[in-house]
Amino acid sequence: MADGSVKKVCVIGAGTMGAGIAAQVANAGVPVLLLDIVRDPADRNAVARGAVEKMLKTDPAPFMGKGAARLVEVGNIEDDLARVAECDWVVEAIIEKLELKQDLYAKLEAVRKPGTAVSSNTSTIPLAQLTAGRSDAFKRDFLITHFFNPPRYMRLIEIVAGPESDPATVAKIRDFTDRVLGKTPVDAEDSPGFIANRIGTFWIQAAVNAAFDMGVSVEEADAIGGKPMGVPKTGVFGLIDLIGLDLMPYLQKSLTSTLPASDAYQQIARSEPLIERLIAEGYTGRKGKGGFYRLNREGGKKAKEAINLQTGEYAPQAKAPEISGPAGKGDLAALVALPGKTGAYAWAVLGPTLAYAASIVPEATRSVLGVDDAMKLGYNWKAGPFEMIDAFGPAALRASLAESGIPVPPILEAVGDGKFYRIENGKRQYFGLDGQYHDVVRPDGVLLLADIKLASKPLLKTASAALWDVGDGVVALEFTGKMNALDVEVMKLIEQAIPLVAEKYKALVVYNEGTHFSAGANLGLALFAVNIAAWSEIDKLIAGGQQAFKALKYAPFPVVAAPAGMALGGGCEIVLNSDAAQAHAETYIGLVEPGVGLIPGWGGCGEMLDRWRNMPRMPKGPMPAVGKVFEIVSTATVAKSAAEAKELGFLRHTDGVTMNRDRLLADAKARALAMAEGYMPPAPPEFRLPGPSGKAALDLAVQGFRARGLATPYDEVVAGKLATVLTGGDTDPTEVITEERMLELERIEFMHLVHESGTQARIEHMLATGKPLRN
Repeated sequence: MADGSVKKVCVIGAGTMGAGIAAQVANAGVPVLLLDIVRDPADRNAVARGAVEKMLKTDPAPFMGKGAARLVEVGNIEDDLARVAECDWVVEAIIEKLELKQDLYAKLEAVRKPGTAVSSNTSTIPLAQLTAGRSDAFKRDFLITHFFNPPRYMRLIEIVAGPESDPATVAKIRDFTDRVLGKTPVDAEDSPGFIANRIGTFWIQAAVNAAFDMGVSVEEADAIGGKPMGVPKTGVFGLIDLIGLDLMPYLQKSLTSTLPASDAYQQIARSEPLIERLIAEGYTGRKGKGGFYRLNREGGKKAKEAINLQTGEYAPQAKAPEISGPAGKGDLAALVALPGKTGAYAWAVLGPTLAYAASIVPEATRSVLGVDDAMKLGYNWKAGPFEMIDAFGPAALRASLAESGIPVPPILEAVGDGKFYRIENGKRQYFGLDGQYHDVVRPDGVLLLADIKLASKPLLKTASAALWDVGDGVVALEFTGKMNALDVEVMKLIEQAIPLVAEKYKALVVYNEGTHFSAGANLGLALFAVNIAAWSEIDKLIAGGQQAFKALKYAPFPVVAAPAGMALGGGCEIVLNSDAAQAHAETYIGLVEPGVGLIPGWGGCGEMLDRWRNMPRMPKGPMPAVGKVFEIVSTATVAKSAAEAKELGFLRHTDGVTMNRDRLLADAKARALAMAEGYMPPAPPEFRLPGPSGKAALDLAVQGFRARGLATPYDEVVAGKLATVLTGGDTDPTEVITEERMLELERIEFMHLVHESGTQARIEHMLATGKPLRN
């Protein structure tokens, strides 16, 4: 994945952030040297080595695969600093103390090779202070690269260049973090807190203040200020528990000490005795004994509790108030208009926060895009502040701010009766500081279906899928249902698409821009069919899915699957049936049907068998591949990255991996075009399987797991049906099993399970709770 401009990286500081940055560099296939101080003279590299060992045990995992960890070489600052000369980029991620950083830079200046980029991961110290006293040459190669925690999963990186920074060096690091590390670089100015943390800290402070002042409980505050505002469901108090209560005074001190007295944050920054007490008593959030929420284990029970902000005492966690209608679905004007303290609290948080976000342009960043990208990618807001202002209505927001005595920011005045974003001639435009609208320009190599949709209509469309022309003779098959679930409408579109693509286009990419590629078959419809005993409809769905997926597999053009996020069950099977995959690095893929009492029904069993029998170092014979696939599928194993998916066989070792989500469609399209010249469909596989003797061996293994408490009674039932399929039914190793026979076995055993009350209970439980039933 490395692009050649940065062949090796040195990260100095093996704390949570530094180690996480090193892990992400290694995830990208780039060697990294991780250095820290010497604490133990007997083991001088213990700090850095310990950080790597800890990450290998951490969940969620900083490493995408254990192979990545082998690219991290550990050392220490005293013995190994001269090895910085081997590296093209040095990332400093040590403690946030200016004098320590400056001391380190003086040492780096003596050992780094000319042109090596040096950056700080600081979130609080201005660049001008960091480089004070350094040479002109050092200043030219210096910048700030502020990653967000955890570095593997958070897409935002704020990049701050100084007036003396070499534009070429900054561009090289920006491009590397984008293409190779998978981040979205946002250019920030050298101002306190940069963008995301400055707005985020203000938002948190405003929400906490209002809750204390208005008598709003933490449960109420998080229900009002969470999902209805497009904020993650943690809300504010849940978020503070997640990041740590003890971080809040630190962030507050950092901003109050660097922001001018006139800044709006200075007017709301305050400490709360209750929060100070909680920190002192070790209630620092999830990493401590609890925080605003806690799990009380007294008396051997687990009781969820929340603190009363007025009394400081814990009580059983109250059910959060439900906000229904438009106010609960992103209509911000409707939310603040709700009667009583619900609307009043929503405004007390939303009004000042949106005004503050608008007020820091151009001081913190020169574009509304920078503000919106920073908050969406750094704080996981569904919409950025300026997008939220557009949803509220800029004119309406100005009026409400004036009525509340909150100063109206100049850019909010300047937009007048317009909005900050508009669609013009099929292009998205944003309102600039010059008072004009400008096209949103994507970086080279970024192709988004969202942009294509603004300027075109689908070639084909059903209730659950659409087909789009993405240029150069390539079309994209998009799932559009809830969670991108697969149903008869998807299969219908595949059936319609194949002759169209064969006649007029070169290749097809299976792709969408949902959070998840596909959660698999539509279980709700399946359960409905079960409840009315529409068995023939379920059988028709399974047969139709098999037919559609195999039609893609044997189409006269290449099919490239481009999964990202969850690709489960049927979502995994469409990837397995594609000619190739170009997967986002964060693809979580697996055949999870046993979790709902089923087995793969759309060709997953045969495709996995075919892959595993051709794996390097797989022993020959009918049983080894069968055993491995049985182990993976019966336990509903899900790969937690594209790298792990290759190890499990869900992806081929020849499949591509894209680190940056925004580049996935362009990469998949390029892969499809490269395959189109002289394309020939694959030959259908044939199998020699062990039959009843092999099934008996698998059944015996499951009985052993059940005896040890590792499998439930119904796990044994489901595993038995899976074993029948994988071992070929009533066959023996001398017979040839065709792909058609494998599909027939899948369908037969799938339908047997659908009739079982145990399967029906599992499906009902999954739909009701989102969790598997262990019956």
